[in-house]
Amino acid sequence: MRPRVVCGIAAAVALFATACGSGGGGGQGAAVTAQAAPAGAYPVKVADCAGKETVIAKAPTKIVTSNAASLELLLRLGAGDRVIGTGFPPGKGTLPGDLAEQGGKVPVLGEKAIPKEKLLGSGADLYVDTFSAMPMMGGGATGPSEQEYAAAGIQHVFLLSTACAGTPKAAKAPRTDFAGIEDDIRRLGAVTGTAARAEELVSGMEKQVGEVRTALSSLPEGQRPSYFVFDFDAGTKQPVAVCGRQVANAVINQAGARNVFADCDADFKPGSWEDVVAKNPDWIQLAVRNRGSEEATRKAFDEAEAFLKGFPATQGLKAVQEGHFVRLGSEVTTIAGVRNADAVRQIAATVHPDLVKNGQ
Repeated sequence: MRPRVVCGIAAAVALFATACGSGGGGGQGAAVTAQAAPAGAYPVKVADCAGKETVIAKAPTKIVTSNAASLELLLRLGAGDRVIGTGFPPGKGTLPGDLAEQGGKVPVLGEKAIPKEKLLGSGADLYVDTFSAMPMMGGGATGPSEQEYAAAGIQHVFLLSTACAGTPKAAKAPRTDFAGIEDDIRRLGAVTGTAARAEELVSGMEKQVGEVRTALSSLPEGQRPSYFVFDFDAGTKQPVAVCGRQVANAVINQAGARNVFADCDADFKPGSWEDVVAKNPDWIQLAVRNRGSEEATRKAFDEAEAFLKGFPATQGLKAVQEGHFVRLGSEVTTIAGVRNADAVRQIAATVHPDLVKNGQ
């Protein structure tokens, strides 16, 4: 069975933390964006996390993606017909309905990280890498070297907002906006010759988040409720803290709330229930992963809520006592992508229903 998570199984906290991390920085976004001639023209220059440039001389025709996050972006850009394979494939229900059929037809080269030999022998001319040198995800010493990519005729580009999380170039400040994600969308648009579509996607995100920002403009900073993302699927024995450098921090911030773990200098960190109790959040997000059907996903939300109500350490929390739960999937909150803007509106409409209406 395919993984239900975009970036892998979260049972091992360390794997989850490195695989799904999106630590591209605070309000500044990624340091380097694509440089190209007018839209759709080549060559296009893109950089990796260390600033080393790759020159894309022409539009790629055979693309492999490292996981479902980069696959979804290419589908949204209209370049999905050029994707010949992916690792970490989207599970049932993971992709939105309008993309699910096309995404489901993409050949799976690896249920997790794509094996080195299979990637090099794929016939791809472009590999879109979400993980960079994360060894648990098949990067670093276990993945192809740049020399091997070159020998196979594969150009190697990155989603910097995700891949740079654990590198020395990663910004240390908490992530408060979607600048890094928007840069990635524009970068992929330039690389694939879909720059106009990329601008449409970015504009859509900015419009949606801008509407929420305007609606919350009168909200004093001191009245922003505290907020804890409870990743139920990562395990209940030891909770995972979603820290300031994770994309979820930007989602929460723009939704008019305060991430209770924004001050930890990482993307994810293993936490403790004592830490959560000490923070005593006003709201708790039940961040379960899509189960493939509305009924199964609703059951997972119910199970997460029942755990918090029945667990001695959490049953007395303010949010639990008041029933302040946000039922929102972890994929749209912690995985960088277009749907992060949807998450902003949904959270804001839940915690500030007098100011923000969902779907409007």
